[in-house]
Amino acid sequence: MGSSGVFASGTLARRLERAEAGLIEDGAAAARRRLGDAQVLTVAIAGGVAVFTEPGSPFNKFAGLGFDGVPDERILDHIEREFSARGTPVQIELSSLGDPEIARLATRRGYQLVGFENVLGLHLAPNNADAPAAGSGSISIAPTTPDDDRAWLDTVTTGFLHPDRIDGAPSHESFDRETLERVYLDTMAAPSFERFLAWRAGEIAGGASLRISGGVAQLCGAATLPAHRRRGVQSALLRHRLALAASRGCDLAVVTTQPGSKSQENVQRSGFSLLYVRAILVEPPHQ
Repeated sequence: MGSSGVFASGTLARRLERAEAGLIEDGAAAARRRLGDAQVLTVAIAGGVAVFTEPGSPFNKFAGLGFDGVPDERILDHIEREFSARGTPVQIELSSLGDPEIARLATRRGYQLVGFENVLGLHLAPNNADAPAAGSGSISIAPTTPDDDRAWLDTVTTGFLHPDRIDGAPSHESFDRETLERVYLDTMAAPSFERFLAWRAGEIAGGASLRISGGVAQLCGAATLPAHRRRGVQSALLRHRLALAASRGCDLAVVTTQPGSKSQENVQRSGFSLLYVRAILVEPPHQ
């Protein structure tokens, strides 16, 4: 894989947070095609974006704040009213390398710190493209075809709903199957996301996705079916996507994990290093 060699600077964090905002915007655009303009909210704010798609969706959040000034409180007022009218809490995800004044502003406005997530990165060099990309042993990886859509959806949803062990605080979020399936359907409809299935001993064992933005390979949507865990499925999916990203000229791969999770352990074993933490700040809907 090569050495990560990534220094977690503010410049790097700005780049990654903008890629994250783009990912959220792409998901919102796909949801808008399904739900219509009236329901979906997308507001650019202070270099980031605020998105609402539908109740319970993990796309409902602020992303990308912290690197282009402090949000205008009048725009915040508008967004908070829109979220409140939809009965949805407002969630800000703020990089630890971003402007701390935003956290102070959110706290003054009643937001509460409810958790964290880790952002990890790996430097990609041209020789990463020569890494084994098709799995190892009995595991093979292939991009999905339209005939695979249902299988990919079932695989990643089932895997996500059966989380692996975690040696840390539990996630502050939980999602039901119907909501997750709609979210994954939206990512399937977004042209910026590529999807992959892992096969082990002739059976579908896991799935994952990839989004490339400005030389950044965003590794997301990865899940393994419980019966196939501890067999190298996620490692094979990871190697495949890293090799593909390197072959396309990406210089950096990034993944977001729950702190202390098996996913974090897997990517760190593959050379990823912890770049920064996102604080998750939530304001409940106004009564």
